Amino acid sequence: MSDELLEGYARAILRALEDPDLQEALHTYVPGSEERVRRFLESRPDIVQLAREVKAIKEYSIAHMDELIDEAMRSLKSVNAVPHYAADAREARELALSLVGRGKVVVMSKSMTAEELGIREALEEAGNEVWETDLGQLLVQLEGGKPMHSIAPAIHMTVARVAQLLRDRLGLDVSPSDAPQQMVAKVREFLRSKFVSADVGISGGNALAAREGALLLVENEGNIRMVTNLPRLHIAFVGVEKLVPTMLDAFKVILVQAAFAGLYPPTYVSLIAGPSSTGDIGHRRVYGAHGPVEVHVVLVDHGRRAAAKDVVLREQLRCIRCGYCQFVCPVWGQVANNWGGSTYGGPMGVNWTAITEGVDRGAALAMLCLGCGRCDVACPVEIPISGILADLKRRFTSSL
Repeated sequence: MSDELLEGYARAILRALEDPDLQEALHTYVPGSEERVRRFLESRPDIVQLAREVKAIKEYSIAHMDELIDEAMRSLKSVNAVPHYAADAREARELALSLVGRGKVVVMSKSMTAEELGIREALEEAGNEVWETDLGQLLVQLEGGKPMHSIAPAIHMTVARVAQLLRDRLGLDVSPSDAPQQMVAKVREFLRSKFVSADVGISGGNALAAREGALLLVENEGNIRMVTNLPRLHIAFVGVEKLVPTMLDAFKVILVQAAFAGLYPPTYVSLIAGPSSTGDIGHRRVYGAHGPVEVHVVLVDHGRRAAAKDVVLREQLRCIRCGYCQFVCPVWGQVANNWGGSTYGGPMGVNWTAITEGVDRGAALAMLCLGCGRCDVACPVEIPISGILADLKRRFTSSL
């Protein structure tokens, strides 16, 4: 990693430590979030047991990744979806541009994979009007920053900062004295017009069942359902580590993800197996009823298949992106995702940076890990996160 890049990360971390709004937001929100998840898990041993099942499912899926990719490609075709494969971020962006075109209105649900690939920026540069529809991700878009948590991307913003962004960037009549409910109502009204006029909806995926070709998404806001239902074209970008053998396996993954994110039971779970269809006229199935006419699913590698062959990094591919390890991490609790690469942050995020941006970048960032091991205890699928970070540290020091 270049000295210039290291200095850039160092400056971001120092700015975070000196940012009073960030420090207020983190110290106000994080302790309560960690405690809420801990209390819930103590009351639900069945969820903890389900997490052990998910660990086994993910281990099997990583060991059979290539087979599951092939099976998913066939299954997606069988449900009339269009499968694609992107070896890296460049290919993913090219696919997005070829499918969307120019001059379109695009709505996006929160997707760390799409964020990692730079999908929104590529579409905007091509002349499309693109809107994030998850409230936290929309705020990040308006700020021009990056998500500060995998589940709560705007966790670093105070109420006053949110009001300023909504007023200055969207022209909404809000003030810091407004209750959050009032602000949400005004954003809801603004985004409604984007949902109904959108040509394209772009989502990620919490899990993808290889056997059935079924994509599962979990949420609380309800925006994912509109992103994936209202536009004529739905495109999903799904990392190949999200593949699991069956639909039942996929349901188990999303339930555990929601629980460890502190959002249990989830308000919405969507299962998408191809475009909308009807057989009510002439008893012949036709596509494009009330939902999308076309569904495209892009399976994304971008370092994941190489990581699956790395004896250490492969463990991180079990990650279900619940973000609980970030809540318990003392370093993340001070600087949020400023400790991390261009997209990911915190203990799991540094490991994901090593997978998606290169081991040299992840290894340098790993040097800030305290080695306390709290992330290991928190992880629902028992990823030895601190052990991976320790290995990255060894790789960094050996390269000096």
